[in-house]
Amino acid sequence: MYKINENFQKLPGSYLFSTIGKKVAAYQQANPDKEIIRLGIGDVTQPLAPAIIEALHKAVDEMGNAATFRGYAPDLGYEFLRSAIANTDYKARGCDISADEIFVSDGAKSDSANIQELFAADSRIAVTDPVYPVYVDSNVMAGRTGEYDPKTEMWSNVIYMPSTAENGFVPELPKEVPDMIYLCLPNNPTGTTLTKDELQVWVDYANKNGSVIIFDAAYEAYISEADVPHSIYECEGAKTCAIELRSFSKNAGFTGVRLGFTVVPKELKCGDVSLNAMWARRHGTKFNGAPYIVQRAGEAVYSEAGKAQLKDQVAYYMNNAKVIKDGLAEAGYTVYGGVNAPYIWLKTPENMNSWEFFDFLLENANVVGTPGSGFGPSGEGYFRLTAFGNYENTVKALERIKAL
Repeated sequence: MYKINENFQKLPGSYLFSTIGKKVAAYQQANPDKEIIRLGIGDVTQPLAPAIIEALHKAVDEMGNAATFRGYAPDLGYEFLRSAIANTDYKARGCDISADEIFVSDGAKSDSANIQELFAADSRIAVTDPVYPVYVDSNVMAGRTGEYDPKTEMWSNVIYMPSTAENGFVPELPKEVPDMIYLCLPNNPTGTTLTKDELQVWVDYANKNGSVIIFDAAYEAYISEADVPHSIYECEGAKTCAIELRSFSKNAGFTGVRLGFTVVPKELKCGDVSLNAMWARRHGTKFNGAPYIVQRAGEAVYSEAGKAQLKDQVAYYMNNAKVIKDGLAEAGYTVYGGVNAPYIWLKTPENMNSWEFFDFLLENANVVGTPGSGFGPSGEGYFRLTAFGNYENTVKALERIKAL
C-alpha cells in the first residue's frame, strides 16, 4: 500500500488566495448584479508594454522558421537574458554578480518554494511575521516546521520575527539562531523596507552565525527612496550568505507570461559544497527552462524602450497606491506602505478581525482585499490592499470604502 506525504495534511485549510477566490466566487454567484472590485491578489491589470509585445511577436516568428527554431533552453537560461540581468540589475548597481550565478525560471513563487530543497530536513527557518505564505507552507510540506497550534496560528519549529506597528514593521534579529532566514523587501504584505545600513546588519548576522538569507526582491522596481537597496548584494559580504529571488511579474506585468530568476553566488558555500552547483544540479534535473519566446520578452525588459515604458507602468501603479493611501487616511484609517511597494497595509476598524473586515468590505462595498491574518499571526487586525487595479476602479473602490 502506497503512503502519502503526511506533511501536506498539516497545512491548515486552503492556500490563502484560493480561500479568497472561493469566498468571492460564492458571493458573486449569490449577487450576480453586484460589480466587484478586486484589490486583493497582487495581479497586474495593465497590458504588456509595446517593446515586450514586439519581442514576443519576433520570437514567435523565429519559432516558425526551421533556421531560427529553438528547442530546450540551456539549463541556466539563455545567455542573452542572463547577461542583460547581470549588467542591468547588478553590475550597474555595483554588485559583482556574473551571468553564471543567475538561474532563469518560470517565476519567483516556484523558486521560493523550491529553494528549500537545498537544505537539510532538520534546518530551522526564521520568517518575518506577517509574511508571504509560500515561505512557510513549502517548508511545512518538507516536514521542517513541526506542529501547528491553531490557537496561536504558529508552527512549533518556526522562528517568528514579528513586524508590528510598535517596531515600525522592521523585524528584530531572531533570538534563536536559524539556519535559513526569509526576508521579503520591499515587504509583502506590509509594503515596508529596510535601509542599506539596516540590511547590512542582517548580512553581518548571517555571516557570523552561519545562516543563509533567502532574499525575495520581487518588488524592487517600486523602490523610490535613495537609501533603500534594490539588491541584498549591495551589502558587503552578502555573496557568502544570501540567495536572491527576482520576478518579472510585478515590474513587467508577466503574471500570466511567467518569468523570474534566482541568484546563487559561487561564493556561497556550506563547508566545501557550492550551493551554486547544487542549484544548477537541481535546476537541470527538475526544470526544462522558461520558453525561448518568454526569455526574449524578458530581454526586452532591459532594452531602452522597455525600461522607459515599464518605468511609466510602475509609476501608474504607484499613483494608485497614493490614491489608496491618501484616501484611506482621509477616511480615518491607519495606513502603512504604499511608498516603496504597491501594497497598502491598514489597521482594521472598530476592533474587527481581518476576516470580519474582509466580509464587511465585500458585502457593503463590493471590494476585495486580503485579510492580514492570512500572512501570519501578527497580521491579525490588519488588511492588505493592492495598487494593481486600474486607476478608475481604484478611485471607485476608495469612494465606496469612504462612504461606509
